[in-house]
Amino acid sequence: MSNLWAFHDLLHAIQGKALGEVPEDFVQGISIDSRSIAPKEAFFAIKGDHYDGHDFVLHAVQKSACLVIINADMMESIGPLSVPVFVVEDVLSALNKLASAARLRSQAKIIAITGSVGKTTAKEMLKLALSSAGKIHVSIASYNNHIGVPLTLAQMPADAEFGIFELGMSHLGEIRFLTHLVRPHIAMITTIAPAHLGNFSGIEEIASAKSEIFEGLEKTGTVLLNRDDSFFEFLKEKSHLLGIYNVYTFGESIDADFRLLTLEQCSEKSRMRVQLQGKSAEVVHHAVGRHMAQNILATLGIVSLLDASIEKAIQDISLFSPQKGRGKRYRCALKEGFFTLIDESYNANPTSMRAAISVLSQISPHGKGRRIAVLGDMSEMGERAESFHIDLAEILSSYNISHVWLSGFHVLALKNALPKKDMHVHYRERIDDFLLFIQSSLIDGDVIVIKSSHSCGFHSLVELLLEEFTLIQ
Repeated sequence: MSNLWAFHDLLHAIQGKALGEVPEDFVQGISIDSRSIAPKEAFFAIKGDHYDGHDFVLHAVQKSACLVIINADMMESIGPLSVPVFVVEDVLSALNKLASAARLRSQAKIIAITGSVGKTTAKEMLKLALSSAGKIHVSIASYNNHIGVPLTLAQMPADAEFGIFELGMSHLGEIRFLTHLVRPHIAMITTIAPAHLGNFSGIEEIASAKSEIFEGLEKTGTVLLNRDDSFFEFLKEKSHLLGIYNVYTFGESIDADFRLLTLEQCSEKSRMRVQLQGKSAEVVHHAVGRHMAQNILATLGIVSLLDASIEKAIQDISLFSPQKGRGKRYRCALKEGFFTLIDESYNANPTSMRAAISVLSQISPHGKGRRIAVLGDMSEMGERAESFHIDLAEILSSYNISHVWLSGFHVLALKNALPKKDMHVHYRERIDDFLLFIQSSLIDGDVIVIKSSHSCGFHSLVELLLEEFTLIQ
């Protein structure tokens, strides 16, 4: 690890007070988790919804934290420590100030990505596509909220050449704060879909919330939009109202600046022909699904807007494979033969459900194997929760998925809507019973996709199945 912040600079940035002398030394990292903190990292004792970092200050010091940042009103209860302590009125506010200082000192090109689906995948694709272009700083996992974004920004080295940030939200106003913090040069919206709908009056309000990303854009910044999205004109108008006319598009539309011309897919790879501002190129990659092709197209669009090498980006992106919870594929051994597991367990909404079912339909089982959709609830769908789940019946039928295994509350509506003829439907209320059913029902050649909202715990189903069955390389 390299030097990230001088102690004096960090103290000045957070407008804190030092207890004792300030070392003439450097911090090499910023952490809010005492479990994973590394030597020479500063620990910010943030108070969250379910924890208070002040309760873990001693643990952070024991794990070799080199500096601790605490609230002034916690000084007495924590007591003296063996490492330097900086005191502030509010630790989260201090982290935001450090993030702002990181942005102010940076010469990096900043890219911010939001959207109802595909944010993390697009971020990881872009990280790969720019890997030959310069030093990249990118948020880890899905650090896309009011804590994760400032933490990622505060961790950005001064010499980073590209910064890639994922901005998430579940309420109006959340992206507005994040985009003003990040101040992107390029702002991309993947697509608008009914995610977290229970927190909004309708999908139009979701589109408005996503458009907040434009408000923090640098004066000479660029917007990249999905030309195929039904809210394209709405979002373009939102950008124009803010005086932003540097708007580019990606999609299959003939009017898209970055256009998908053809897409050929098989079980193991995809081949797509694209047109990037009038220049054609071919991309071969290992991510199946039209939604993956759209993400790659958007990624190449950003590479083009940054004037980075498209040829190197295409070469690097060919190495992309979906992540855990977002389409990662496993081949698991049975006593006789094997089955294929597609892990889509991270989250779910109607758009991502359709995409996962589409991917399942494109992967051929071998022998007597079956295509099996293992589905749970889509959470935060509000008043339309039942109808959204019922709509999945038509999608499953249109993709000829004849085996559907369900667990959850809202999927009962789907169960009742599925055709009784030629459809093998199984339902278990309890997830532990569901796991036992899955384990005992798989046969050689099966291909299963596991998909639900994160709150349903289907990620634990995947983990337990991977523990039960040996992976085949």
